[in-house]
Amino acid sequence: MKTPLLSALGLSLFALGAQAQPSTTVSAQDPWVRATVAQQKATGAFMQLQSPAGAKLVEVRSPLAERVEIHEMRMEGSVMKMREMAALELPAGQAVELKPGSYHLMLMGLKRALQPGEEVPLTLIVEGKGGKRESLELKAPARAMTPPPQHGAHQH
Repeated sequence: MKTPLLSALGLSLFALGAQAQPSTTVSAQDPWVRATVAQQKATGAFMQLQSPAGAKLVEVRSPLAERVEIHEMRMEGSVMKMREMAALELPAGQAVELKPGSYHLMLMGLKRALQPGEEVPLTLIVEGKGGKRESLELKAPARAMTPPPQHGAHQH
C-alpha cells in the first residue's frame, strides 16, 4: 500500500520541480545596427540582453549578411583586440551590454549597404541550462555613425 502512495508523491514532487524551472527566455533592449556606406562588407550590432534563468547566446543570423559572429573587444596590454567567441554567457538576472568597444555582434559579408532608419532583421539563438534552444526575432534599426569631432579645425 505504501509503494503506490510513495510513487504518486514522487511523481507530484517531480512535476512541481519541472514547473519551478524558469524559462530560458531572453529579452533584448534597444537593439541597433551601425549603418554602412557603399562597398562596406561588415558592421556591428548592439543591444542589451537579459535572461531570467541564465542562458548563452550561441548563434545569430541575418538575411542581410553571409554570417553573424559574436565578438569581444578587450585590452591586451596596450593593444585593443577583437576576437570571435563561440558563445556569450548571459548570467541569470544580469543584463549583458553589447556595445561598441566591448561585446558586440559583427554582421559579415553584407549583401548591401544598410541605410540609417532601415530595420535589420536578426535572429538570436539562445541555449538554456538544459541545452534547450530558443530563438528571438528582432528588428534592429540602423543608426548613422556620428563623425568624430574635428579638433583644431579652423583655429585662428
